[in-house]
Amino acid sequence: MNRVLLFKSVITAFLALLILIPLHMVQSIVQERAAYRESALQSIWASYAGPQTVTGPVLVVHYTEVTRVRDETPAGGATKTSLRSETKRLLVFPKTLKVDGTLKVETRYRGIHKALVYGLDSRLTGTLALPDLKKLPQADGHVSFAVDSTYLAIGIGDIRGLKAQPDLRVAGKHFDVEQGTRLDSLRQGVHANLDLAALADANAAAVVPFSIDLPLAGAESVAFAPVADQNDFSLTSTWPHPSFGGAFLPGERTIDARGFTSNWHVTSFNTKAREQVATGDGQGAIEMASVSVIEPVNVYLQAERATKYGALFVMLTFASFFMYELVKRLRIHPIQYTLVGLSLALFFLLLLSLSEHIAFGYAYLAASGACIGLLGFYLSFVLQSVKRGATFAALLALLYAALYGLLLSEDNALMLGSLLLFAILAGIMTLTRRVDWYSLGAAWQPLADKSGAGVVKPAEPAK
Repeated sequence: MNRVLLFKSVITAFLALLILIPLHMVQSIVQERAAYRESALQSIWASYAGPQTVTGPVLVVHYTEVTRVRDETPAGGATKTSLRSETKRLLVFPKTLKVDGTLKVETRYRGIHKALVYGLDSRLTGTLALPDLKKLPQADGHVSFAVDSTYLAIGIGDIRGLKAQPDLRVAGKHFDVEQGTRLDSLRQGVHANLDLAALADANAAAVVPFSIDLPLAGAESVAFAPVADQNDFSLTSTWPHPSFGGAFLPGERTIDARGFTSNWHVTSFNTKAREQVATGDGQGAIEMASVSVIEPVNVYLQAERATKYGALFVMLTFASFFMYELVKRLRIHPIQYTLVGLSLALFFLLLLSLSEHIAFGYAYLAASGACIGLLGFYLSFVLQSVKRGATFAALLALLYAALYGLLLSEDNALMLGSLLLFAILAGIMTLTRRVDWYSLGAAWQPLADKSGAGVVKPAEPAK
């Protein structure tokens, strides 16, 4: 390969690498705008309510047990005994727990950023086994019991989202609730003091029904802890884009344009939620069945994924220019390469800025249409032919269409991207299979002036 062709190849490769700098700057802007969006979401949640979790109800019995213990004495001495009191706690979980909830999703704005929030109308029903206060767990040397307090605790992820006073009924009797759960494992929530003796006297059965009307407001997700022997959760909503997560997926779910319906069936054999509540591991460690309301398109995630293909755009375009130079023996100046590369980088910035205000699909169409039109107009002069400029514009349109397909097919992006690269490489190899690269390089070799003055001039372009 002659020196001129080698020098041209090196300059072209260097310019392609140089265009990666503005592409990297665009990626930084995308990440910065995504951080602004996250701050806006946190700001909305700070004045509204965050993700909600519902744990319970759990019956808590605090009691004091008096036991007789032997005191240590020297060898041969008389054995002495004394009374010792110890405060203990008994947690009683429901036998059955059924949740019926309706989720209504709304939008809140902070500047140009929006957050999805919801209102949840839920009703918890089930059965609860009342413990016999005369038969509490006894330690060695038991003497007597003294019940200090009994109450029903319900954990709520963000108490600010409680829209109204919960209507709590146990065995058909209404109980007023107070703030706080008085349990370390449930940081926020409500509780209601119960008189177990009165409930036991009023009910012949040891298992009593309960019901709780719990209206909540929240954002991002809602979750329920399966703390009963048998748990059945049901959620319905008109929002068509749910994301199911947590430790359990719904056993049945229906998702369509009208919304979703989901049902979970979990038994105490499937979860450690009870142990996590009892040991005080914290709200975040309790196993949950949850659903998140998500946006169908996250413009910042889509824009970030698009910029990752920016280097591929530049490399393919520059390679096409270089091939065109060799085959048609046209001279494209490095500045012209640079301007084309900058227009490709500008596409991603246009895409980001437009998608913050209009739907991502329309933003992509507008940004790609503007860049393709600009490049088609410019290249018709660079390549000295309107037809050639239109041909390159059509090729770029196909490339943008392929990129949009990759962005939409997130699960198949790797496969589609690999097939696209293979198709492009196969096309280049097919089109250049008969090219004599040595003769093309010789056509670019500068010739000395016949007078011998040492003046070098480029070869005449082929007509």
